[in-house]
Amino acid sequence: MSNLSRYRRQIVLREVGVNGQQLLRDSSVLVIGLGGLGSAAVPYLAGAGIGRLLLSDLDRVDLSNLQRQTLYRQADVGRDKLAAAAETLRALNPECELDLLPGPLSDAALLAAAREADVVLDCTDNFPTRFAINRACVAARKPLVSGAAIRFEGQLAVFDLRRGGPCYACLYAEGGEAAETCEEAGILGPVVGTIGSLQALAAIKLLLGQDAEAGTLRLWNALDRQQWRTLNLRRELRCPACGDARGDKPHESNL
Repeated sequence: MSNLSRYRRQIVLREVGVNGQQLLRDSSVLVIGLGGLGSAAVPYLAGAGIGRLLLSDLDRVDLSNLQRQTLYRQADVGRDKLAAAAETLRALNPECELDLLPGPLSDAALLAAAREADVVLDCTDNFPTRFAINRACVAARKPLVSGAAIRFEGQLAVFDLRRGGPCYACLYAEGGEAAETCEEAGILGPVVGTIGSLQALAAIKLLLGQDAEAGTLRLWNALDRQQWRTLNLRRELRCPACGDARGDKPHESNL
């Protein structure tokens, strides 16, 4: 490892140590979406010493993004988010290898990217893309960290089929009602930033072999005394993504 002093505050943690830091250095994380969630998650992943980040987005920086997407600056307005994000991340940690994947990614491209990663972060804001990401993670057998935020509310879930748990499609039915957008309903910046930061934390814990609360859905309302609710999720045996509807023998849920 080229620069232990950079990660000294992590290495002194018993749960990390030199071996854990090397494990992070040898790991790859796929992050899809560099909006409010991804903007919060990827600097922490790069700063923590993740060796390789695969990043995908399809948007340009808009002035309205700057209220919550702290990865970007006024001068970035009009630039591709991928290019602007890469510039910031390379300045933060030049040791982190960046693979830039312009979106939208096809199902085949999503699957290929998921196979390259050890953990996948879904930082998108629409159901069709979330279901496509989930299908790729199911096929590649890679853990998925899913986040969402709107108004003063956020949610976080970790799906890990390697442990026999549920997938995203076990929780939400594909083809349901369209999700509200932040443009319509609004979003407070620190709310989406909190969820994105927790996605980064969950990814790091997964890579270190720590308990990342897979198989749970955590709900947060910043107006309700900042209370968290945790719901235990179960594997749906008829899930179209991971259950017997696919023709696979389903695994028993460990929840």
